[in-house]
Amino acid sequence: MEFATGHMHPWVQGRHGRIGFGLEVFPIETPDEPARALLAAGELAERLGFDSFWFGDHPAWGLDCWLHMAALAMRTDRIGLGINVACALYRNPVLMARLAADLDNLSNGRLILGLGIGWDENEFNNLGIPFPPVPERQAALEEAIAIMRGAWGQEPFSFDGRHFRTRDALIRPAPRQQPGPPILIAGGGERVTLRQVAEYGDASQIGMFGLMSGDGTVGTVRRKMAVLDRHLAAAGRPSDSVLRTHFTGWLILAEDEERLDAKVRRMIPEGIEQRFSGGWAGYAVAATPDRAIAMYRSLVEAGIGYFVICTLDAADTETIRLLADAVFPAVAG
Repeated sequence: MEFATGHMHPWVQGRHGRIGFGLEVFPIETPDEPARALLAAGELAERLGFDSFWFGDHPAWGLDCWLHMAALAMRTDRIGLGINVACALYRNPVLMARLAADLDNLSNGRLILGLGIGWDENEFNNLGIPFPPVPERQAALEEAIAIMRGAWGQEPFSFDGRHFRTRDALIRPAPRQQPGPPILIAGGGERVTLRQVAEYGDASQIGMFGLMSGDGTVGTVRRKMAVLDRHLAAAGRPSDSVLRTHFTGWLILAEDEERLDAKVRRMIPEGIEQRFSGGWAGYAVAATPDRAIAMYRSLVEAGIGYFVICTLDAADTETIRLLADAVFPAVAG
């Protein structure tokens, strides 16, 4: 189910010319009342002017994203509500279409639906579902998007795929946003994932680890944006029809280097390099506002127009406030 030539979601169109910032809080470092801390962070993000607030999807070991998005929808008025990102294989696509439509209506059209293929094999085992190879999970993602978009349509929708099937699905009430919530597809694979973004997505998301290390990684981002442009041209869509987003796994900010060193020692006693090594190297970024500004400016120059920035500690309001007060104005201005 591909888009008509020139498709551009209204959410993407409304962001043209503006750099956006979203906050994700995954409160695994917040031991006391994490649900309350999560919702408080979402309310703070709205007060501070963040464009969106994001929730992770790890039902086997994290807070449920749909339940807590619904709770935050009732406690906020403006801020976008995003999933970063829902695994397309964790739920039947018709069920996810229902959840997305209900949340979009409950929030008055604020849902941003992030989708991916999943990566945590242990979580698949926890949920008692198979963990297929990457190509099969990628194919399942395409089928899931086709079914969700079909179920949001005007007529009953049937689909018989290799991974999913449905007969006469029709979600009512339909989502508030039309033709549905914007779909963000996560991943930077140049042959398949970025092609899927071009054919089915409204936003891309890449999360490059170690961006503080120099121009090489930013050059990789620039190359991936060029690859996405080629896929968009092949799909008959203009380059600006997809919003390019970037995910920072765990950002820790403090006003100066001395305070930053003390904060990192308190939050990660074993050290960032020891805790995040191998494939996770660079997942956490500790910086002063000046260094964070330089990092995000370099990504804007490489083609990124929207940032989703995560803190694993909902109580780290210092990072949240420094982002809003110091980093945003310097990068977006």
